[in-house]
Amino acid sequence: MSPGKVEKEKLVPLSLGPFIIGGAGFSYQLVNEPEKAPAVDILLEAFKAGVRTIDTSPYYDPSELILGAALADSRITQSYSRKDYKLMTKVGRISSSHFDYSAKWIHKSIRRSLERFRTSYLDVVFCHDVEFVSPEEAVAAVGTLFELCDEGIVNHVGISGFNLETLSQVAMSVLETYGRPVCVVQTWAQLTLQNTCLESSGLAKFRAAGIRTICSSSPLAVGLLSSRGVPVGGLGDWHPAPEGLRIQARKAAEELERVGESMSSLALRFAIRKAISLTTADLHISTISGVASVDEVVSNLAAARQVLGENLGSFDDETRTTLGSRLKLEQKDKERCALVRDVLGPWVDYSFS
Repeated sequence: MSPGKVEKEKLVPLSLGPFIIGGAGFSYQLVNEPEKAPAVDILLEAFKAGVRTIDTSPYYDPSELILGAALADSRITQSYSRKDYKLMTKVGRISSSHFDYSAKWIHKSIRRSLERFRTSYLDVVFCHDVEFVSPEEAVAAVGTLFELCDEGIVNHVGISGFNLETLSQVAMSVLETYGRPVCVVQTWAQLTLQNTCLESSGLAKFRAAGIRTICSSSPLAVGLLSSRGVPVGGLGDWHPAPEGLRIQARKAAEELERVGESMSSLALRFAIRKAISLTTADLHISTISGVASVDEVVSNLAAARQVLGENLGSFDDETRTTLGSRLKLEQKDKERCALVRDVLGPWVDYSFS
């Protein structure tokens, strides 16, 4: 990889916005019939609100197919072109127990994603769940993606997973091996009302590895922090939360219902507010929230506006402006978040790994 290409990549800003639409809601992991989701209507709601980044994975079957078809629908193409939104997907994870980080598979997976999205490039590609392969495999896979980045097929390279220690080690190894950092790290359920380990155990290490963008996904801990509880989709109950944590989360949701509060809305506001508070000029933290219905995306966008204001697509100063009404809500949220964490008790900051 030539120095010129490396320098060019470093100069390209990675601007994802503070709020991102997650594509796992269009998968059998989370729902029984993902193909019935009104994907076009969901995307239109998000796009109109200024949320223009989409995250998914081939592992979230059939999310790429559903989203690709939706983005090609005339109701979207008549108002939005490819340059108006960003696509993030992943490589390497094929099924719950099957991984392939080889260069051959990565190239095949990328070609398939390009075809599904009817595009010539992908804005971000992550190595999916790096803790399930060896560090050497993960670093080599990032190298393959760097080559695709140099070719203009991929704009930015990332790594994803749950385990913060593994993610930081791989990120540092990438920097040491290639002399260039991973552009973005994605982790899930590590900056939530139940678990804030990203703040306490991840940020400093990611900074040291040259990371400038973090995607914090699953602000509801994949349904744990909602009145409905963990989802059981077409693939059954795969959620790693132990029964004790599930019981306390349900109790916390019931306590909130008694005071007229929604656990999911409170948890989402907490996650977005925490991400924004930790965002700096040289490190942006975006929140990814998956949806499977129009009602969900409308509810999520409403919760996001309560924290971010009307500008959901930018990290600029206006986004962070807090009006009096928002200050009152923030104070009320602090009290109710304290109630939830009190009910969770010893499960606060419990890690699934």
